[in-house]
Amino acid sequence: MAGKDRILILGPTGAIGRHIVWASVKAGNPTFALVRNTPGSASTVRLVTAANPENKEELIQSFKNSGVTLLVGDINDHQSLVNAIKQVDVVICAAGRLLIEDQVKIIAAIKEAGNVKRFFPSEFGLDVDRHDSVYPVREVFEDKAKIRRIIEAEGIPYTYLCCHAFTGYFLRNLAQLDATVPPRDKVFILGDGNVKGAYVTEADVGTYTIKAANDPRTLNKAVHIRLPSNYLTSNEIISLWEKKIGKTLEKTYISEEKVLKDIKESGFPKNYLLALYHSQQIKGDAVYEIDPAKDAEAYKFYPDVKYTTVDEYLDQFV
Repeated sequence: MAGKDRILILGPTGAIGRHIVWASVKAGNPTFALVRNTPGSASTVRLVTAANPENKEELIQSFKNSGVTLLVGDINDHQSLVNAIKQVDVVICAAGRLLIEDQVKIIAAIKEAGNVKRFFPSEFGLDVDRHDSVYPVREVFEDKAKIRRIIEAEGIPYTYLCCHAFTGYFLRNLAQLDATVPPRDKVFILGDGNVKGAYVTEADVGTYTIKAANDPRTLNKAVHIRLPSNYLTSNEIISLWEKKIGKTLEKTYISEEKVLKDIKESGFPKNYLLALYHSQQIKGDAVYEIDPAKDAEAYKFYPDVKYTTVDEYLDQFV
């Protein structure tokens, strides 16, 4: 581990945070995780939720067994944040959308600690400076953009990670809201199905995040994960699925007007998911030109990464 930056992950037990932890360990970085409780404390058990059924106490214990240094603290406890940050070189926040604005507390702690080489704020989605999304997703993107501007104004070195669409959100059911697996009879397609989207597994996001964290070329840049084999239209993805199951699906194309109406009339989480789908599959928010002065294309920077393709991801559902 000699010479490797020490990396602290905030939100280490979340859907993306855990993959960043494992990628950091695999890369040989001294890895730190901020947790509210250490394994064995009674209050840790309550962290298990219906939305994420894995026992987080066991997950935290597995971190510890793998050599991760557990630091007890909380985003709302300034001194614990400062104490944790002083022990590392890179801070990666993987907090959920409800804590986006609270990252100002992390920024304040980083400023006081004065030793951080790089901060990755919680992004891990579409580029919040390049989108045409609608409420309620727009509200979250605007909050993330505000955090970017604060980081830049404070002169904190940063990297923004734009990974676009998690396979777990978009492909496990081919964006069919009421399904848990890809359909085998009928499929609803937003728009005309010909807009390119960018898809990536959560594990691969972890890998690319740590690659970027260890790369001086990505300092003060946004890293974009748009992988060639996964940069596909909805029609292309459905065609892949049809070939796997040997069947042509009945297709219904949903107009943008109808999608926007459904977003307005639906409650959470349906409205949020529909707005995400609308952003990528109708507005094409994953389609834009890279500016080498401020952007990095992940697959070009890290051609050695063997990422999971959409085709490979769908195999598990056949």
